[in-house]
Amino acid sequence: MRVTTAFNRILSLPGATVVSVSFERSGIVVGIRSRARRLTCPCGATTRARYDTSTRRWRHLDMAAAKVFLESDIARVDCRACGRVRTQVVPWARAGARFTRDFEDMSAWLAQRTDLTTVSRLMRCSWQSVHDIAGRVVAEHIDSSRLDGLYRIGVDEISYRRGHQYLTVVADHDGKGVVWVAKGKRGAALEAFFDALGPERADKLKAVSMDFGTVYRDATRRKAPRAVICFDPFHAIQLANRALDSVYKAHGRELSRSGVGDADWRRTRFALRAGAERLNEGQLALLARLRQQSNRLWRAWELKEGLRDLYRRVPPEFSRPYLRAWLSSASHSRIAAMVQLARTIRRNFDGIVAAVELGLSNALLEGVNAGIRLIQRRGYGFRNTDSLAAMVYLCLGGLTIRLPTET
Repeated sequence: MRVTTAFNRILSLPGATVVSVSFERSGIVVGIRSRARRLTCPCGATTRARYDTSTRRWRHLDMAAAKVFLESDIARVDCRACGRVRTQVVPWARAGARFTRDFEDMSAWLAQRTDLTTVSRLMRCSWQSVHDIAGRVVAEHIDSSRLDGLYRIGVDEISYRRGHQYLTVVADHDGKGVVWVAKGKRGAALEAFFDALGPERADKLKAVSMDFGTVYRDATRRKAPRAVICFDPFHAIQLANRALDSVYKAHGRELSRSGVGDADWRRTRFALRAGAERLNEGQLALLARLRQQSNRLWRAWELKEGLRDLYRRVPPEFSRPYLRAWLSSASHSRIAAMVQLARTIRRNFDGIVAAVELGLSNALLEGVNAGIRLIQRRGYGFRNTDSLAAMVYLCLGGLTIRLPTET
Protein backbone atom coordinates (compact mmCIF):
# COMPACT_ATOMS: atom_id res chain seq x y z
CA MET A 1 0.00 0.00 0.00
CA ARG A 2 1.35 3.38 -0.93
CA VAL A 3 1.89 5.93 1.85
CA THR A 4 -0.55 8.39 0.25
CA THR A 5 -3.25 5.70 0.18
CA ALA A 6 -2.59 4.91 3.83
CA PHE A 7 -2.87 8.56 4.85
CA ASN A 8 -6.04 8.96 2.79
CA ARG A 9 -7.63 6.18 4.83
CA ILE A 10 -6.22 7.38 8.16
CA LEU A 11 -7.14 11.07 7.81
CA SER A 12 -10.42 10.68 5.88
CA LEU A 13 -10.37 14.36 4.99
CA PRO A 14 -13.64 15.74 3.62
CA GLY A 15 -13.40 16.97 0.03
CA ALA A 16 -9.65 16.38 -0.24
CA THR A 17 -7.18 13.77 -1.50
CA VAL A 18 -3.70 13.14 -0.14
CA VAL A 19 -1.09 13.59 -2.85
CA SER A 20 2.16 13.61 -0.86
CA VAL A 21 3.61 12.90 2.57
CA SER A 22 6.90 14.25 3.89
CA PHE A 23 8.60 14.01 7.28
CA GLU A 24 10.17 17.25 8.45
CA ARG A 25 11.62 18.49 11.73
CA SER A 26 8.37 20.33 12.50
CA GLY A 27 6.29 17.19 11.97
CA ILE A 28 4.49 15.29 9.25
CA VAL A 29 3.47 17.45 6.30
CA VAL A 30 0.66 15.96 4.26
CA GLY A 31 0.07 17.49 0.85
CA ILE A 32 -3.57 17.48 -0.20
CA ARG A 33 -5.62 18.56 -3.18
CA SER A 34 -9.25 19.68 -3.16
CA ARG A 35 -11.61 17.49 -5.18
CA ALA A 36 -14.05 20.34 -5.86
CA ARG A 37 -13.89 21.86 -9.33
CA ARG A 38 -15.58 25.10 -8.31
CA LEU A 39 -14.23 27.53 -5.73
CA THR A 40 -16.47 28.60 -2.86
CA CYS A 41 -16.48 32.17 -1.54
CA PRO A 42 -17.20 32.74 2.18
CA CYS A 43 -20.48 34.37 1.09
CA GLY A 44 -21.58 31.03 -0.36
CA ALA A 45 -21.24 31.85 -4.07
CA THR A 46 -19.18 29.52 -6.28
CA THR A 47 -17.02 30.22 -9.32
CA ARG A 48 -14.32 28.64 -11.45
CA ALA A 49 -12.27 31.85 -11.84
CA ARG A 50 -9.20 32.30 -9.67
CA TYR A 51 -7.82 35.68 -8.71
CA ASP A 52 -4.50 34.23 -7.53
CA THR A 53 -3.16 31.15 -5.72
CA SER A 54 -0.86 30.54 -2.74
CA THR A 55 0.19 27.60 -0.56
CA ARG A 56 -1.11 27.29 2.98
CA ARG A 57 -0.64 24.95 5.91
CA TRP A 58 -3.20 23.93 8.52
CA ARG A 59 -2.39 22.26 11.81
CA HIS A 60 -4.16 18.91 12.15
CA LEU A 61 -4.56 16.46 15.03
CA ASP A 62 -1.30 14.93 16.20
CA MET A 63 -0.32 11.48 15.06
CA ALA A 64 1.36 9.72 17.96
CA ALA A 65 4.00 12.22 19.17
CA ALA A 66 4.31 14.01 15.83
CA LYS A 67 2.53 17.16 14.78
CA VAL A 68 0.60 16.86 11.53
CA PHE A 69 0.21 19.67 9.02
CA LEU A 70 -1.97 19.73 5.95
CA GLU A 71 -0.58 21.65 2.99
CA SER A 72 -2.54 22.69 -0.06
CA ASP A 73 -2.87 25.38 -2.71
CA ILE A 74 -5.60 27.85 -1.86
CA ALA A 75 -7.07 30.45 -4.17
CA ARG A 76 -8.53 33.90 -3.84
CA VAL A 77 -11.66 34.60 -5.85
CA ASP A 78 -12.99 37.87 -7.21
CA CYS A 79 -16.55 37.22 -6.08
CA ARG A 80 -19.26 38.91 -8.10
CA ALA A 81 -21.88 38.18 -5.45
CA CYS A 82 -20.21 40.13 -2.65
CA GLY A 83 -18.03 42.33 -4.86
CA ARG A 84 -14.78 41.56 -3.04
CA VAL A 85 -11.62 39.53 -3.47
CA ARG A 86 -11.80 36.85 -0.80
CA THR A 87 -10.03 33.62 0.09
CA GLN A 88 -11.88 30.47 -0.89
CA VAL A 89 -13.51 28.26 1.74
CA VAL A 90 -12.13 24.74 2.06
CA PRO A 91 -14.14 21.85 3.57
CA TRP A 92 -11.44 20.71 5.99
CA ALA A 93 -11.01 24.10 7.78
CA ARG A 94 -13.08 27.08 8.83
CA ALA A 95 -12.70 30.40 7.07
CA GLY A 96 -9.64 32.32 8.24
CA ALA A 97 -8.35 29.45 10.39
CA ARG A 98 -4.89 27.91 10.38
CA PHE A 99 -6.20 24.78 12.08
CA THR A 100 -8.35 22.02 10.64
CA ARG A 101 -11.95 21.49 11.72
CA ASP A 102 -11.00 18.31 13.57
CA PHE A 103 -8.30 20.14 15.56
CA GLU A 104 -10.66 23.00 16.41
CA ASP A 105 -13.55 20.73 17.38
CA MET A 106 -11.28 18.74 19.68
CA SER A 107 -9.94 21.94 21.27
CA ALA A 108 -13.45 23.39 21.74
CA TRP A 109 -14.71 20.12 23.26
CA LEU A 110 -11.87 20.21 25.76
CA ALA A 111 -12.40 23.92 26.50
CA GLN A 112 -15.98 23.13 27.52
CA ARG A 113 -14.66 20.82 30.22
CA THR A 114 -11.32 22.05 31.48
CA ASP A 115 -9.11 25.09 31.88
CA LEU A 116 -7.41 26.75 28.93
CA THR A 117 -3.92 25.97 30.22
CA THR A 118 -4.67 22.28 30.00
CA VAL A 119 -6.14 22.63 26.50
CA SER A 120 -3.16 24.68 25.33
CA ARG A 121 -0.67 22.18 26.71
CA LEU A 122 -2.49 19.08 25.48
CA MET A 123 -3.08 20.41 21.97
CA ARG A 124 0.38 22.05 21.83
CA CYS A 125 -0.84 25.46 20.76
CA SER A 126 -0.96 28.92 22.32
CA TRP A 127 -3.60 30.39 24.63
CA GLN A 128 -4.55 32.91 21.97
CA SER A 129 -5.11 30.09 19.51
CA VAL A 130 -7.54 28.43 21.94
CA HIS A 131 -9.41 31.73 22.35
CA ASP A 132 -9.60 32.20 18.58
CA ILE A 133 -10.74 28.61 18.09
CA ALA A 134 -13.52 29.05 20.65
CA GLY A 135 -14.69 32.18 18.84
CA ARG A 136 -14.81 30.46 15.45
CA VAL A 137 -16.59 27.36 16.75
CA VAL A 138 -19.17 29.45 18.61
CA ALA A 139 -19.72 31.70 15.58
CA GLU A 140 -20.48 28.60 13.50
CA HIS A 141 -22.89 27.06 16.01
CA ILE A 142 -24.60 30.21 17.28
CA ASP A 143 -27.24 31.62 14.96
CA SER A 144 -30.59 33.35 15.26
CA SER A 145 -32.40 30.01 15.49
CA ARG A 146 -31.32 29.76 19.13
CA LEU A 147 -33.85 32.53 19.82
CA ASP A 148 -36.72 30.52 18.34
CA GLY A 149 -39.26 29.06 20.73
CA LEU A 150 -38.40 31.26 23.71
CA TYR A 151 -41.32 31.95 25.99
CA ARG A 152 -39.84 32.05 29.52
CA ILE A 153 -36.50 33.80 30.00
CA GLY A 154 -34.46 35.27 32.82
CA VAL A 155 -32.15 38.28 32.75
CA ASP A 156 -29.41 39.30 35.17
CA GLU A 157 -26.09 41.11 35.25
CA ILE A 158 -22.69 39.92 36.43
CA SER A 159 -19.54 41.89 37.16
CA TYR A 160 -16.63 40.50 35.13
CA ARG A 161 -13.95 43.09 35.88
CA ARG A 162 -13.14 45.73 38.46
CA GLY A 163 -14.42 49.20 37.86
CA HIS A 164 -18.09 48.30 37.51
CA GLN A 165 -17.67 46.36 34.27
CA TYR A 166 -20.78 44.23 33.76
CA LEU A 167 -22.28 41.72 31.38
CA THR A 168 -26.00 41.35 30.76
CA VAL A 169 -26.93 37.68 30.50
CA VAL A 170 -30.21 36.26 29.17
CA ALA A 171 -31.00 32.58 29.75
CA ASP A 172 -33.84 30.30 28.75
CA HIS A 173 -35.80 28.75 31.62
CA ASP A 174 -36.70 25.76 29.46
CA GLY A 175 -33.38 24.20 28.67
CA LYS A 176 -31.50 26.20 26.04
CA GLY A 177 -29.06 27.72 28.52
CA VAL A 178 -27.55 31.14 27.83
CA VAL A 179 -29.03 32.68 24.69
CA TRP A 180 -27.59 36.20 24.89
CA VAL A 181 -24.53 37.91 26.36
CA ALA A 182 -23.87 41.64 25.99
CA LYS A 183 -21.55 44.18 27.59
CA GLY A 184 -23.06 46.54 30.17
CA LYS A 185 -26.05 46.39 32.47
CA ARG A 186 -28.06 49.24 31.05
CA GLY A 187 -31.34 48.96 29.23
CA ALA A 188 -29.54 49.21 25.88
CA ALA A 189 -27.89 45.82 26.47
CA LEU A 190 -31.27 44.13 26.96
CA GLU A 191 -32.89 46.12 24.17
CA ALA A 192 -30.23 44.75 21.81
CA PHE A 193 -31.44 41.27 22.72
CA PHE A 194 -35.05 42.19 21.97
CA ASP A 195 -33.97 43.77 18.68
CA ALA A 196 -32.27 40.51 17.71
CA LEU A 197 -35.34 38.61 18.88
CA GLY A 198 -37.63 40.67 16.68
CA PRO A 199 -41.21 41.85 17.34
CA GLU A 200 -42.81 38.56 16.30
CA ARG A 201 -40.78 36.38 18.64
CA ALA A 202 -40.91 39.02 21.40
CA ASP A 203 -44.72 38.86 21.32
CA LYS A 204 -44.50 35.13 22.06
CA LEU A 205 -42.64 35.69 25.33
CA LYS A 206 -44.83 34.72 28.28
CA ALA A 207 -42.64 35.69 31.23
CA VAL A 208 -39.33 37.40 32.04
CA SER A 209 -37.72 36.94 35.47
CA MET A 210 -35.41 39.63 36.87
CA ASP A 211 -34.43 41.51 40.01
CA PHE A 212 -36.15 44.64 41.29
CA GLY A 213 -34.06 47.06 39.24
CA THR A 214 -35.95 49.37 36.91
CA VAL A 215 -33.49 49.23 33.99
CA TYR A 216 -34.38 45.75 32.74
CA ARG A 217 -38.02 46.24 33.69
CA ASP A 218 -38.44 49.36 31.57
CA ALA A 219 -36.65 47.79 28.59
CA THR A 220 -38.88 44.73 28.79
CA ARG A 221 -42.05 46.79 28.95
CA ARG A 222 -40.97 48.76 25.89
CA LYS A 223 -39.87 45.83 23.77
CA ALA A 224 -42.05 42.95 25.02
CA PRO A 225 -45.20 44.52 26.52
CA ARG A 226 -47.13 41.24 26.50
CA ALA A 227 -44.57 39.39 28.66
CA VAL A 228 -45.29 39.05 32.37
CA ILE A 229 -42.49 40.43 34.56
CA CYS A 230 -41.59 38.16 37.49
CA PHE A 231 -39.43 39.47 40.31
CA ASP A 232 -36.92 37.07 41.77
CA PRO A 233 -37.95 35.67 45.20
CA PHE A 234 -34.36 35.77 46.43
CA HIS A 235 -34.22 39.54 46.09
CA ALA A 236 -37.55 39.93 47.90
CA ILE A 237 -36.29 37.90 50.88
CA GLN A 238 -33.00 39.80 50.73
CA LEU A 239 -34.93 43.05 51.21
CA ALA A 240 -36.71 41.50 54.20
CA ASN A 241 -33.41 40.41 55.76
CA ARG A 242 -31.99 43.91 55.33
CA ALA A 243 -35.06 45.36 56.99
CA LEU A 244 -34.61 42.91 59.87
CA ASP A 245 -30.98 43.99 60.25
CA SER A 246 -31.96 47.65 60.39
CA VAL A 247 -34.51 46.88 63.13
CA TYR A 248 -31.79 45.28 65.21
CA LYS A 249 -29.45 48.21 64.69
CA ALA A 250 -32.20 50.59 65.82
CA HIS A 251 -32.88 48.59 68.99
CA GLY A 252 -29.44 47.18 69.80
CA ARG A 253 -29.00 49.20 73.01
CA GLU A 254 -32.32 47.98 74.27
CA LEU A 255 -31.22 44.40 73.73
CA SER A 256 -27.88 44.98 75.42
CA ARG A 257 -29.60 46.29 78.55
CA SER A 258 -31.92 43.28 78.57
CA GLY A 259 -29.09 40.74 78.34
CA VAL A 260 -29.18 39.97 74.63
CA GLY A 261 -26.06 41.57 73.29
CA ASP A 262 -24.00 41.67 70.15
CA ALA A 263 -22.30 38.34 70.81
CA ASP A 264 -25.63 36.50 71.09
CA TRP A 265 -26.92 38.18 67.93
CA ARG A 266 -23.82 37.27 65.94
CA ARG A 267 -24.16 33.63 66.95
CA THR A 268 -27.76 33.42 65.80
CA ARG A 269 -27.95 36.01 63.03
CA PHE A 270 -27.13 33.61 60.21
CA ALA A 271 -29.69 31.08 61.41
CA LEU A 272 -32.35 33.79 61.82
CA ARG A 273 -31.76 35.01 58.29
CA ALA A 274 -31.71 31.45 56.93
CA GLY A 275 -35.20 30.67 58.20
CA ALA A 276 -37.21 29.39 61.14
CA GLU A 277 -37.01 25.76 60.00
CA ARG A 278 -33.23 25.73 60.56
CA LEU A 279 -33.18 27.02 64.14
CA ASN A 280 -31.69 24.80 66.87
CA GLU A 281 -32.87 24.65 70.46
CA GLY A 282 -30.55 27.37 71.67
CA GLN A 283 -31.63 29.73 68.91
CA LEU A 284 -35.28 29.01 69.58
CA ALA A 285 -34.68 29.87 73.22
CA LEU A 286 -33.09 33.15 72.16
CA LEU A 287 -36.13 33.94 70.00
CA ALA A 288 -38.42 33.24 72.93
CA ARG A 289 -36.41 35.66 75.05
CA LEU A 290 -36.48 38.25 72.27
CA ARG A 291 -40.26 37.96 72.17
CA GLN A 292 -40.45 38.87 75.85
CA GLN A 293 -37.79 41.56 75.90
CA SER A 294 -37.93 43.14 72.44
CA ASN A 295 -41.29 42.74 70.83
CA ARG A 296 -40.35 44.97 67.88
CA LEU A 297 -37.46 42.73 66.84
CA TRP A 298 -39.60 39.63 67.31
CA ARG A 299 -42.36 41.16 65.23
CA ALA A 300 -39.88 42.12 62.48
CA TRP A 301 -38.57 38.53 62.40
CA GLU A 302 -42.11 37.20 62.28
CA LEU A 303 -42.94 39.46 59.31
CA LYS A 304 -39.81 38.31 57.52
CA GLU A 305 -40.82 34.70 58.02
CA GLY A 306 -44.33 35.53 56.85
CA LEU A 307 -42.92 36.81 53.58
CA ARG A 308 -40.85 33.63 53.21
CA ASP A 309 -44.00 31.58 53.69
CA LEU A 310 -45.39 33.19 50.54
CA TYR A 311 -42.83 31.18 48.57
CA ARG A 312 -42.70 28.08 50.78
CA ARG A 313 -46.18 27.24 52.01
CA VAL A 314 -48.86 29.32 50.29
CA PRO A 315 -50.48 27.66 47.25
CA PRO A 316 -50.01 29.80 44.11
CA GLU A 317 -53.73 30.42 43.73
CA PHE A 318 -53.84 32.03 47.19
CA SER A 319 -50.66 34.08 46.82
CA ARG A 320 -52.44 37.32 45.91
CA PRO A 321 -54.77 37.53 48.98
CA TYR A 322 -52.00 36.24 51.25
CA LEU A 323 -49.60 38.96 50.14
CA ARG A 324 -52.28 41.62 50.57
CA ALA A 325 -52.83 40.43 54.17
CA TRP A 326 -49.07 40.47 54.78
CA LEU A 327 -48.82 44.02 53.43
CA SER A 328 -51.57 45.12 55.80
CA SER A 329 -49.75 43.58 58.78
CA ALA A 330 -46.40 45.09 57.82
CA SER A 331 -47.88 48.53 57.12
CA HIS A 332 -49.56 48.61 60.56
CA SER A 333 -46.60 47.19 62.47
CA ARG A 334 -45.28 50.66 63.40
CA ILE A 335 -41.79 49.38 62.60
CA ALA A 336 -40.22 51.90 60.22
CA ALA A 337 -38.06 49.38 58.34
CA MET A 338 -41.00 47.01 57.84
CA VAL A 339 -43.30 49.80 56.75
CA GLN A 340 -40.71 50.81 54.14
CA LEU A 341 -40.39 47.17 53.09
CA ALA A 342 -44.15 46.99 52.65
CA ARG A 343 -44.06 50.03 50.38
CA THR A 344 -41.41 48.39 48.20
CA ILE A 345 -43.37 45.13 48.05
CA ARG A 346 -46.57 47.00 47.18
CA ARG A 347 -44.86 48.83 44.29
CA ASN A 348 -43.74 45.48 42.89
CA PHE A 349 -46.86 43.54 43.90
CA ASP A 350 -47.81 42.15 40.48
CA GLY A 351 -44.29 40.97 39.64
CA ILE A 352 -43.90 39.22 43.00
CA VAL A 353 -47.24 37.43 42.69
CA ALA A 354 -46.49 36.48 39.07
CA ALA A 355 -43.25 34.81 40.17
CA VAL A 356 -45.19 32.70 42.69
CA GLU A 357 -47.99 31.83 40.28
CA LEU A 358 -45.61 30.85 37.46
CA GLY A 359 -42.98 29.30 39.71
CA LEU A 360 -40.16 31.39 38.25
CA SER A 361 -37.04 32.70 39.90
CA ASN A 362 -33.58 33.79 38.87
CA ALA A 363 -32.00 30.69 40.41
CA LEU A 364 -31.06 29.62 36.88
CA LEU A 365 -29.27 32.93 36.35
CA GLU A 366 -27.44 32.58 39.65
CA GLY A 367 -26.19 29.20 38.45
CA VAL A 368 -25.13 30.79 35.16
CA ASN A 369 -23.27 33.52 37.07
CA ALA A 370 -21.45 30.85 39.07
CA GLY A 371 -20.52 29.16 35.80
CA ILE A 372 -19.18 32.44 34.40
CA ARG A 373 -17.04 32.88 37.52
CA LEU A 374 -15.66 29.39 36.95
CA ILE A 375 -14.92 30.20 33.30
CA GLN A 376 -13.03 33.33 34.39
CA ARG A 377 -10.97 31.38 36.93
CA ARG A 378 -10.16 28.65 34.41
CA GLY A 379 -9.11 31.25 31.85
CA TYR A 380 -7.26 33.45 34.37
CA GLY A 381 -9.33 36.38 33.14
CA PHE A 382 -10.11 37.63 29.64
CA ARG A 383 -8.70 40.65 27.86
CA ASN A 384 -11.97 41.55 26.15
CA THR A 385 -15.65 40.77 26.43
CA ASP A 386 -15.80 39.03 23.05
CA SER A 387 -13.50 36.24 24.24
CA LEU A 388 -15.42 35.90 27.50
CA ALA A 389 -18.78 35.89 25.68
CA ALA A 390 -17.53 33.19 23.31
CA MET A 391 -16.53 30.99 26.25
CA VAL A 392 -19.88 31.63 27.95
CA TYR A 393 -21.75 30.53 24.83
CA LEU A 394 -19.44 27.55 24.42
CA CYS A 395 -19.76 26.29 28.00
CA LEU A 396 -23.22 27.50 29.03
CA GLY A 397 -25.08 27.96 25.74
CA GLY A 398 -26.09 24.34 25.28
CA LEU A 399 -23.76 23.83 22.31
CA THR A 400 -22.99 20.24 21.37
CA ILE A 401 -19.51 19.82 19.91
CA ARG A 402 -18.94 16.49 18.18
CA LEU A 403 -15.53 14.92 18.54
CA PRO A 404 -13.69 13.89 15.37
CA THR A 405 -13.70 10.31 16.67
CA GLU A 406 -17.49 10.23 16.85
CA THR A 407 -19.27 8.84 13.83
